[in-house]
Amino acid sequence: MKNTFVLIAALFISGICTAQDVVEDFQPSSVNQPGKQYPQVNSEGRVRAQILAPEANNVRLDIGGVKYEMVKDENGVWTGESEPQDVGFHYYQLNVDGASVPDPGTKYFYGAGRWGSGIEIPADDRNIYALKDVPHGLVSEQTYFSEITQSFRRCFVYTPAEYAENPEKRYPVLYLQHGSFEDETGWPGQGHANRILDNLIAANKAMPMIIVMDNGYAYKPQSSGGGRPAMVFEEVMLNEIIPMIDKRFRTIADREHRAIAGLSMGANQTMRICMNNLDKFAYYGGFSGTSNYPSSDEINVETFLNGAFKNGKSVNDQIKVFWLGLGTKEPEPFPGSVGAFRNMLEKQGIDYVYYESPETAHEWQTWRRSLHQYAQLLFK
Repeated sequence: MKNTFVLIAALFISGICTAQDVVEDFQPSSVNQPGKQYPQVNSEGRVRAQILAPEANNVRLDIGGVKYEMVKDENGVWTGESEPQDVGFHYYQLNVDGASVPDPGTKYFYGAGRWGSGIEIPADDRNIYALKDVPHGLVSEQTYFSEITQSFRRCFVYTPAEYAENPEKRYPVLYLQHGSFEDETGWPGQGHANRILDNLIAANKAMPMIIVMDNGYAYKPQSSGGGRPAMVFEEVMLNEIIPMIDKRFRTIADREHRAIAGLSMGANQTMRICMNNLDKFAYYGGFSGTSNYPSSDEINVETFLNGAFKNGKSVNDQIKVFWLGLGTKEPEPFPGSVGAFRNMLEKQGIDYVYYESPETAHEWQTWRRSLHQYAQLLFK
């Protein structure tokens, strides 16, 4: 009993110290709804959330896979903060009496398979995607009917600022894909792909290009026999998306002026699309992923992707830039999987560029930095 009392006292003192150690320089998040003061972020990267819920019995802040208890005041306002988070964008939610709900103070973003809250932890290199006084391109929404999926689909298309001013000029295209449980809103929203390219183009660090951001979830129509329908995104990309973009926009419609890239699930999808169709693409970028295989296994180059990497010289001759990026804090299986893939490339004598995003994990800051690096190498 005495030991229990000592433990409780120690935990109480520890809690006081922790509270005292919190730096009180919180500011509203940059992705709050207009006029909303919460959530806030401090210089340590802690997130402080607040919600009015006078009838609730328990409220927690759920971010980064950890739930933090919030405290209710006499007015029924719950407040609580997290431990320091990595820089960049993070999805989060509030848990109110067991129900997970978006924070009404933030804008909503699609990720983790739902529309929910987002928080931005300021990064030292946020200048790469900052909104600056430079010429800005246009992000347009393109709706199309897919015969393959028998459904209406959409993509977002970025055209550089000069596109409207040069009606005779044609442009190269980058096809850029999101990750699992995200959609076509990810890159123009959380990823700031348009701002990254605006800033690079204005600084003469990247070629003016079109970027196409589509939804990687594409399935054949549900059969009467039930079961999960087949994924057909590669077929949709080749037979519907690319022809549509070449028809609607002033593209340079050849492989030397066509690049593809994706993050996580999108890295897997785009690698298969690229390596199965080297007559269509000359540039590949894999952000936090390559293809699905056990990271502990050595890749069998004879069978992997139907032997697409067997002839290293042929791959080098056809792919102008083969680019891989990873965060230094990524969890397994990503470091092991990417590491095994790099070993295979080196054994085959295949040239590639490798980039590590410092102090970021499987998250948007890794992928923003990856796009910033990759885009500078395209179409030159």
